[in-house]
Amino acid sequence: MERLGPGGPVLVWRGVGARREVVAVGGVEGVRAGQALSDAQAIAPEARAVEEDAGAEAALLERLALWALRFTPLVALDGPASLPSPPSHQKPSPPQGGRGLGEGGAGVGKRPGKPPDTLTTPALLLDITGATHLFGGEAALLRRAVEGLACLGFTACGVIAGAPGTALALARSGGAGVVPPGEEAAAVEHLPLSVLPIEPEVVTALSRMGLRRIGEVRRQPRGPLARRFGAATLHALEEAAGEVSAPISPIRPLPDFSASREFLEPLITREAIDVAVAALLRALCRRLEEAGRGARRVVLRAHRVDGAVQEVAVGTGLAARDPAHLGRLFAERLERLEPGFGFDRIALGAEATEAMTGLQGGFVRGAQETEDLARLFDRLAQRVQVWRLAPAESHWPEREVMRVPPTTGVLVPEGWPRSVRPVRLLRRPLEVGAMALLPDAPPSLLRIGKIGHRVRAAEGPERIEPEWWRARPDRPGRDYYRVELASGVRLWVCRSGFGAEARWFVQGRL
Repeated sequence: MERLGPGGPVLVWRGVGARREVVAVGGVEGVRAGQALSDAQAIAPEARAVEEDAGAEAALLERLALWALRFTPLVALDGPASLPSPPSHQKPSPPQGGRGLGEGGAGVGKRPGKPPDTLTTPALLLDITGATHLFGGEAALLRRAVEGLACLGFTACGVIAGAPGTALALARSGGAGVVPPGEEAAAVEHLPLSVLPIEPEVVTALSRMGLRRIGEVRRQPRGPLARRFGAATLHALEEAAGEVSAPISPIRPLPDFSASREFLEPLITREAIDVAVAALLRALCRRLEEAGRGARRVVLRAHRVDGAVQEVAVGTGLAARDPAHLGRLFAERLERLEPGFGFDRIALGAEATEAMTGLQGGFVRGAQETEDLARLFDRLAQRVQVWRLAPAESHWPEREVMRVPPTTGVLVPEGWPRSVRPVRLLRRPLEVGAMALLPDAPPSLLRIGKIGHRVRAAEGPERIEPEWWRARPDRPGRDYYRVELASGVRLWVCRSGFGAEARWFVQGRL
């Protein structure tokens, strides 16, 4: 989507070698994407030239995508300005086979229905399956989405179709409306090939053959078409015709349970926000209780009237569904919200849940004590990091323990640790100089900085070989010594490597 700057019509350009090329146009007639900036300025001298900022465009698109979460929890980005792939915990949504809403930018200031200048126009993709009845039907949802974007300063072409590819192709051609089920192929029959996500060279080659419309290309034999132009071209044609439906990657993970509310009068005061959040927490916890589950992570999204969306998240050590407890966790986090002119929508989503068949015992005696302690940890975690140590599957000192949630039960293997260890290791081992009389003997002198320290007593060595399954082949083994200096300080000293290449480190204090 393109937005006009404060100076009126704009030309967005990027440098391609020594050439400045127009990549997007807003409010200018007779200029197309791909044109030289000097030629475009000669046609429209009143337009302001702005260099492309991919980071700012991606941030703006994310803001619009978060705004669109008011219609469905499945919102994705499509186009060159799409954000990076989701984290590993966020899985792409499988194709639903239902209705999808595609919104492609038409450029603010253009005539309604005018096709976008280029396929680089980014788009929002919404899977609205099962959500249309909340807005009075598909046409009403589409009208509300387009009008909402207009209130934010954008003009959009919105299309609802049974396949994402169909909706995107029609939106990018300047179309608008609802495609009846089963008529996706007929709807894109006369669209130009430029609306498809294929290389411009392929579009040019097909045009030279007299094939300029999607329908014309789809009537050609598929075998020769695939051999000459690749399988990606066929796949793009099938997606546009609704024959295949690719999965979408939502910008936020789909919550297991959610509750939301819209407000006719925006909420500005903290008291009003607290009342609204308390009501939503009761509704969310009621749904969790009916399903026999508890929340481990709850995210609050507050939608401002200017389109900005603010997020606040809390986590729990044990699965919880008590509105009072979750409300106390949110109490301090809500101070971070900036209402501005007010919030017109607030939504809560339980993004991580667990079955709650009973309280998890084993950490302290009694189920009630366990729950009370877990709630205390949850409240402390809103201010400081709360964790405990647990044994890890490694014999390297820096990997022998790991951080786990404070309510996690820890099973200590018999004989662990194998020998005396410092209570706390140095964050970064301190390299020192050392003198040893024999190859495997403990050091008799340590030089820390410019000061030498005589070793009065020592124990060792404790030899540790590299973990062959994950260490690099040339990693040396280690010898550890417990030494006491003449000053009385006790150190845990490591010799890495052997012979002339040996290096000495202090890794902890005993």
